[in-house]
Amino acid sequence: MSIIREIPPTAGWPVNLGDIIASYGKSRKFDPDFEAVFSAYLGAMYSKAVNSGTAAFFLILEALKLLSLRRTVIIPSFVCPLVPLAINRAGLKIEVCDIAPDRFDFDYALLEKACSDNTDILAITVAHIAGLPLDMERIKAIASRYGIFIIEDCAQSMGAVYQGIQSGSLGDFSFFSLCRGKGMTLYEGGIAVTRRDKFVQALDDAFRNLFNENKFNEALKIFEIFGYWAFYRPMGFWYIFRLPNIYWRLRGRPLKAMIEEFSPDFEVHRISDFRKKLALQQFGRLEENIRRQRTKARFYIDRLSRLNNVKLITELPESISNYPFITCLIEDAVKRDKILPKLESSGLGFSRIYAKPVCDYDYLRGIVPVRDCPNARSIAMRHITLSTSVFLSDKDLVSVVELLKLCLR
Repeated sequence: MSIIREIPPTAGWPVNLGDIIASYGKSRKFDPDFEAVFSAYLGAMYSKAVNSGTAAFFLILEALKLLSLRRTVIIPSFVCPLVPLAINRAGLKIEVCDIAPDRFDFDYALLEKACSDNTDILAITVAHIAGLPLDMERIKAIASRYGIFIIEDCAQSMGAVYQGIQSGSLGDFSFFSLCRGKGMTLYEGGIAVTRRDKFVQALDDAFRNLFNENKFNEALKIFEIFGYWAFYRPMGFWYIFRLPNIYWRLRGRPLKAMIEEFSPDFEVHRISDFRKKLALQQFGRLEENIRRQRTKARFYIDRLSRLNNVKLITELPESISNYPFITCLIEDAVKRDKILPKLESSGLGFSRIYAKPVCDYDYLRGIVPVRDCPNARSIAMRHITLSTSVFLSDKDLVSVVELLKLCLR
């Protein structure tokens, strides 16, 4: 373990001091608007930047309540715990559908059954985990048969493409995260999107009714952005990521260590023009940064895909992932648990996505229904992620591959 150099586990982008400085000052009439630029990028009718990806999802759910009397939302079995917390806060019910074996796609037979058996299904939440677009043609066909909305969870997939179309432009609604570690960032932020003109009014009404200014929280986030600029680099990341991880593990709170303990009372408010302008400063580097992430991912794929005891979860033939990290499935779950501490303490960016299937978190009992999710449980027990961070050098990439091979012997 090194306290000198720690690679972030995902391809979150650093924030440049120049971007922060350029984001100060009053907006002028001819300055581009981030939400308008983002809508144009997606070919969407409406985008609204809010304080987090969770808040953006909550905004969409509140809008859907104005559009339908149905009240149940389907979520995948392997997803961020904040997803069910947002649904619960919106006063909606949850149904869990297991994912496919060794992939993040739904088990589509189970998804079809869940939609056909329950006439109360309002929406399907489609999570493009690890930047890997799901099979949207199959999802659209099922949703169309039963008159169900599609919400894309693009928290990890900004810039990913399915059949030539940007993720976030494939469903009725979508939401993105601008949280630290998620690519372009406002330290914490999110975007709610709809591509359909007929849903714009519902989203706008929900936003005006539920989202107010919070000047104290915005001031805190601006302060945290400066902290992010100072510490989100290999020479400082150990202190803000690994050290808290070690502390919470020693306290017997592994979910807190993995940043998976969340409160149902998450913040919901508007964001400042400064933070919108900061997002716009970063947005121009989106395609170049994704190209670099894909180059690192291809390095891993070329060198690890033929190993007998490892399987990589990669993009479908008709899709292009933004690859914020690469997911490896270790054949033997016991072996995974044995080698994980050494990998995570190496400083090379090894990590995990989620600790458990969403139905196995104790603090979500009473919110998420109990379901048997063997495929999600298998992935949770067997996966390891490899970073595609901008901070990884060519030498680091070789070290990642060699260390993983060594641990798997």
